[in-house]
Amino acid sequence: MRLLPLAPGGPRRGSPRHLPSCSPLLLLPLLLGGCLGVSGAAAGSRRPNVVLLLTDDQDEVLGGMTPLKKTKALIGEMGMTFSSAYVPSALCCPSRASILTGKYPHNHHVVNNTLEGNCSSKSWQKIQEPNTFPAILRSMCGYQTFFAGKYLNEYGAPDAGGLEHVPLGWSYWYALEKNSKYYNYTLSINGKARKHGENYSVDYLTDVLANVSLDFLDYKSNSEPFFMMISTPAPHSPWTAAPQYQKTFQNVFAPRNKNFNIHGTNKHWLIRQAKTPMTNSSIQFLDNAFRKRWQTLLSVDDLVEKLVKRLEFNGELNNTYIFYTSDNGYHTGQFSLPIDKRQLYEFDIKVPLLVRGPGIKPNQTSKMLVANIDLGPTILDIAGYSLNKTQMDGMSLLPILRGASNLTWRSDILVEYQGEGRNVTDPTCPSLSPGVSQCFPDCVCEDAYNNTYACVRTTTALWNLQYCEFDDQEVFVEVYNLTADPEQITNIAKSIDPEILGKMNYRLMMLQSCSGPTCRTPGVFDPGFDPRLMFNNHGSVRTRRFSKPPL
Repeated sequence: MRLLPLAPGGPRRGSPRHLPSCSPLLLLPLLLGGCLGVSGAAAGSRRPNVVLLLTDDQDEVLGGMTPLKKTKALIGEMGMTFSSAYVPSALCCPSRASILTGKYPHNHHVVNNTLEGNCSSKSWQKIQEPNTFPAILRSMCGYQTFFAGKYLNEYGAPDAGGLEHVPLGWSYWYALEKNSKYYNYTLSINGKARKHGENYSVDYLTDVLANVSLDFLDYKSNSEPFFMMISTPAPHSPWTAAPQYQKTFQNVFAPRNKNFNIHGTNKHWLIRQAKTPMTNSSIQFLDNAFRKRWQTLLSVDDLVEKLVKRLEFNGELNNTYIFYTSDNGYHTGQFSLPIDKRQLYEFDIKVPLLVRGPGIKPNQTSKMLVANIDLGPTILDIAGYSLNKTQMDGMSLLPILRGASNLTWRSDILVEYQGEGRNVTDPTCPSLSPGVSQCFPDCVCEDAYNNTYACVRTTTALWNLQYCEFDDQEVFVEVYNLTADPEQITNIAKSIDPEILGKMNYRLMMLQSCSGPTCRTPGVFDPGFDPRLMFNNHGSVRTRRFSKPPL
């Protein structure tokens, strides 16, 4: 099926989506004013293309990349793998909003997966969507922009424009209604709804995304560079694998690492409430989920292979950057929590990040501390658009990718999350405190309204720390030395040097109030760290700030 660009009669004239697809002369003034290309060359040079592949709930810590042998060979081994890539919030919608805007959650105000939490709300559409990096690529750099797959969890909600809404900046729009599914879903194709059933050959979503992506590569304009964002449902629940992969990994089980099926001693109450040891039925359930997650990823591996081969066949592979990552990590039995994300630990906040493209040497691994807020700035940098013209919090990864020497880089990032739950007792679990949510049948809950926290994740040559504060009555603190304790079993908040604890507290407050360049200031263990930045003109300390969506 040939995918057509948005019709001129749809978007209002003058919007980014109305740019002509075959008129490079009309784009010339635009390019000279905004984007000069990755090397600073003139507008007439052949500017790089970019592909962003985004999976849903794919972990890095528990072996999430293991099934993707072709992806590792075609992207990782042909470029760079980042071993310290994080998300600023371990939940789908806030994390995806961070990718699109290059901002921390406290600046884009998407705090959870609901409309009330600003997930694809009218406020998001009005304030944030016009400033996403795809919108800039289209309006300022003249890129063809293509989206296929899951956008934001509440996309398509009737109260927020329904499937007719096509975000600013997209030339081709092929978006899933709401959350990940594999069959029986509805897509918005340039604002028009199309329902799919349960016939594998024509409806399996990962394959549908692959096919429409290949169509785009075959039918797009050759006079403009392109950006593609392909967002797969895998390995998100309901973990429906393609028929040919449903019997794979039969001898695979969730990893029994040191923090598997143990009590979360000295952790926030939500972690402590998990029942240890887990029941046999819970372990069987999470083992099965782990296996099915891997099965769904095999179709993603096929998608990547098809895409790379088509780029190569079309003569565009050598001029295309390909990014592969996930919106958040996942856990299966760690600290006796059955399955989910949302928590502050490495298994939930650390994600895969593989990149290949022009000027990137093969078989490289970078230990630099990076986050998904860096993707937008990096892609704009590739297009030749200055980060200084944006309000983004992240940094361009391009110097790292190109092997820059004597590079000054960040030593910390912010992780923040606002818990979900109503301040009432769950009638099925009357013994639990009010406000819990995401509860399993045995009354083990994965979230609560006061599971609201913010963390500083710090890595330097000498330090590998995580400092977290909860917004609850206890103001509970968790601190981990990940060099000595990579599984984060021992909370050292009460034994760490009080001076370091105080500095981390100051740094957390600074990052929670940061915006743009102030999010890139020196960390606690950097020579330029200045805690005086915490004080305003009246000499008072700024209070801790947790994200709240705009009204």
